[in-house]
Amino acid sequence: MGSTGIAFHHPTFFWLGCLAIILGVLAHIPMFVHASHMGYHMAGMPMDTTMLIGMGLIPLGLIFATYGLMPRFGLLRVEQHANLHFHVADRLPLNAEHWKLVLVLVVAVAVDVMKPATLGFVMPGMTDEYGISSQAAGTLALVALTGTTVGSILWGVLADILGRRAAILLSALMFIGTAICGAMPSFNWNLIMCFLMGLSAGGLLPITFTLMAESIPSAHRGWLLVALGGIGTSAGYLLAAGSAAVLEPLFSWRILWMLGLPTGLLVIFLNRYIPESPRYLANKGLIREARQVLIRFGGGAADQ
Repeated sequence: MGSTGIAFHHPTFFWLGCLAIILGVLAHIPMFVHASHMGYHMAGMPMDTTMLIGMGLIPLGLIFATYGLMPRFGLLRVEQHANLHFHVADRLPLNAEHWKLVLVLVVAVAVDVMKPATLGFVMPGMTDEYGISSQAAGTLALVALTGTTVGSILWGVLADILGRRAAILLSALMFIGTAICGAMPSFNWNLIMCFLMGLSAGGLLPITFTLMAESIPSAHRGWLLVALGGIGTSAGYLLAAGSAAVLEPLFSWRILWMLGLPTGLLVIFLNRYIPESPRYLANKGLIREARQVLIRFGGGAADQ
């Protein structure tokens, strides 16, 4: 941990994982560009070697990134006997650090909501390109919601093991990885990727609320949580609708899935403004790191 309490535990592995995922997605772009003269219709096209290598890089990158975010368990519970006065931070007025966190979490929620909101905009083009019925296309939403349900449980467990910040970053990396859905040549591959998209989306929203609840002073917690949900959700739907209106006529429905790459990268770029939850750190025995986060937010908590 650095002086801010938010450094990666294994930074080299995390950034190598990010690089592998990005390269894995970019490996699908040449085939997408190659199909431009056909209106970006890729149904039935065989996957080339570059795409297959790219598909392999994405899960490998997720493994690396997960290890990069995994706490060094030898450091945990070293100072578990110490406690912190969290009520000191709860009585603070909102300051610049709190507002930075709120703005970043609004972006994260908007990115999270944008993915499932895109479903309604891709289904007409997908139905036409794959030659499937509207009922068959409707299974896409069912699969996505199933992934969301599973993800809400899985990501809750990950957030307790790896931390709230780590879970948010892993979700963003999965958003990036599922951008390859825009280059899938068959509807079945879209179903698989849509399940994974739902898996990542299902956990990010409640974790952002958890992180805010554990970081924002109690006097402002209620209205800010409501504002986070309202503004972030509205922004996500507006981004999905705006992207469909501007980009879909030019690059077909597939481009809407590929937006997972820039939007996921945006969350990763903003990670420096996402602190780990001080309560999570304290529960893991990382008292020094928890105190550093509290000091950063102006709490100056001390041992009891």
